[in-house]
Amino acid sequence: MSDIRDFVSLLVACLGRRIKPLLLSAVAVGVLAGSPARAESVPIPNFWDPRARSEKPDLTALRTVRFMVDDEFPPLHFPGPEGVPTGFSVELARAACEKLGLTCSIQVRRFDTLLDALSDKAGDVVAAAIPITADIRARFGATMPYFKIPARFVARRDRHHPEPQGRGLQGRSVAVVAGTAHEAFAKTFMPGAAIRSVADQNAGQAAVKAGQVDYMFGDGLSLALWIGGTDAADCCTFVGGPFLESRFFGEGIGFFVRKDDDVLRRALDYALQRLWDDGRYAEIYLRFFPVSPY
Repeated sequence: MSDIRDFVSLLVACLGRRIKPLLLSAVAVGVLAGSPARAESVPIPNFWDPRARSEKPDLTALRTVRFMVDDEFPPLHFPGPEGVPTGFSVELARAACEKLGLTCSIQVRRFDTLLDALSDKAGDVVAAAIPITADIRARFGATMPYFKIPARFVARRDRHHPEPQGRGLQGRSVAVVAGTAHEAFAKTFMPGAAIRSVADQNAGQAAVKAGQVDYMFGDGLSLALWIGGTDAADCCTFVGGPFLESRFFGEGIGFFVRKDDDVLRRALDYALQRLWDDGRYAEIYLRFFPVSPY
């Protein structure tokens, strides 16, 4: 469980505090396979190979499927009206159940208990923002990722800095959170930049906003929430990217099932692909990511 605790610590460090997501009414869109697609000018990622086509498994033996989530990581999972769980991961789970014609329930549990609860058969699927890792694959079955948290650069809109790649970074100052994968990536691939390590995400954001650094390089999800929120006051925007190097930023987020529930795993993979194909994935995405991390 140490990898989960480390991930929770990273999320706390990046988000700093619980943030209410900006919600947008669902927009039904038709999208072509590609990565990322765009709808309403919001980039929408695609994690599915359009050439790969799986068959829907026989689900006659499946009982009610119990999804388990945490409720403290907006916009992926958080309490909605009257405390009913919602969020991108939650609504994607509900849509997958609908696509498969299954009866499903959503249980809320503390984040650090989810995988143990899955092992103990207290639920059937974990649909929280837990990264797919080799250690977790050894214990559980994982779907293909339905979301990845990219790394992004942000800069002030009024400075018109060049796209941060190659010589564009020569002599430019870049804030990164100390001890993170983003700092390691920056030190490895940005030799011409002046890397300035900061204590936390808030400090980096403040430095960009104040013009003390040219860019911040960090967690694209929390940066998207910041850009769309009142704290940023429309000062800043994404520049370049997204960056998805798996060695630094992981394989992504998927649904987890027990190893002996492979039919359910394959069914969820089938449903996720079809939700992308028919535009429902994009519709749900737009509800929770009016400022896309992509």
